[in-house]
Amino acid sequence: MKDNHGCPVQGTINILSGKWKVLVVWHLGFGPRRFAELRDLVPGISEKVLTSQLRELATDGVVRRTSKPVVPPQVTYSLTKAGNALIPLMSELCHWGTRHLGIPPNLPMIRRAKSLTPSRRIFAA
Repeated sequence: MKDNHGCPVQGTINILSGKWKVLVVWHLGFGPRRFAELRDLVPGISEKVLTSQLRELATDGVVRRTSKPVVPPQVTYSLTKAGNALIPLMSELCHWGTRHLGIPPNLPMIRRAKSLTPSRRIFAA
């Protein structure tokens, strides 16, 4: 585990640091996903890196891995309570990027959250 220097912001950044972790968590905010679904949703990620980052997120308590004992095994990934708590923060990052960088949102959950007034925003997860 990386040193957080006694700073909760640094600790959070340490958990989410990794080229694809934020996108993986974001996509899991829409609901549980199988490995292949996640791989297809994150263009450019290799299976090896996806496996590694999912394991790290699970170790850090952000992602839950559920396996059904069938042949072939069915593995589903979902967010834990702690992982779900990150979704509103990521939504705010999305809104910041839209306002300050001019990048329009391209995912349905963001469009819905953006269309609601701040007091009525609903964050799915």
